Amino acid sequence: MPDSPSPPFPFFFPLITGASSGFGAEFARQLAPSAKAMALTARRVEVLEELAASLRAAHPGLTVHCLPCDLMSESDRAALPARCTALNFTPDLLINNAGLGDYGTFAEAEWGKLHQMLAVNITALTHLTHLFMPALRTHPASGILNVSSLAGELPIPDFAVYAASKTYVTRFTEALRIELRPLGITVSALCPGPSPTGFGDTARRQGEHLPTAEFARKPPAAVVARGLKALVRNEAAVFPGFIVWLTSRLLRFLPDPLLRLVLGRRPRKARKVG
Repeated sequence: MPDSPSPPFPFFFPLITGASSGFGAEFARQLAPSAKAMALTARRVEVLEELAASLRAAHPGLTVHCLPCDLMSESDRAALPARCTALNFTPDLLINNAGLGDYGTFAEAEWGKLHQMLAVNITALTHLTHLFMPALRTHPASGILNVSSLAGELPIPDFAVYAASKTYVTRFTEALRIELRPLGITVSALCPGPSPTGFGDTARRQGEHLPTAEFARKPPAAVVARGLKALVRNEAAVFPGFIVWLTSRLLRFLPDPLLRLVLGRRPRKARKVG
């Protein structure tokens, strides 16, 4: 069945985390034509400024605020609402896009990297949602789009902590949308599968190459477009791409013993490079 068109995008003041590259930069590019002002946050100041300059050049009436921030820092996160207020910017859409991964066995993982992943994927996402709730409630209609993953549907060996963190994101989103519906705040989860965003470069460990499901890959532009459409349609969760969507549906019917068998036989060992 062909995808029906979405109504006009109803949000004009998005705040996007992890906006320096990948899905985050693509969110900024796709929202720029409809936005009046947007705030971009990430650690890499120079890359943020380059993206902001390109957006301003392409959309002369658009105001773009760059808010460098280390989302692993509680004090940096806590300062963001006041920084937005100082700029007279009140977001009506929060896109929790920032995320980290780590591929490899749990026993051989570096705790520092696991700690960073949990801080960004779970703590920062939850904290920012809580911090910006007062701002979102000032608008007649507002939204939250949390970037989760197909991995959140699975207990994936060698991706154990990452997959578990995305399970949290998806379930948190589901509960939050029920709570916030009476307040006029739309909440959706975007759950992509493989996509060439550079995520694998940060998730893989030194000297290794992640096994990938090339047949299921979707370009970032398509993933982001589907996520924004889901938010407009008030969908709880969206899995972009037929293969990813079908996988998410099939997983709900697999009994746990069979799921463990399937996951135990998937290609697990990261291939050494060189």
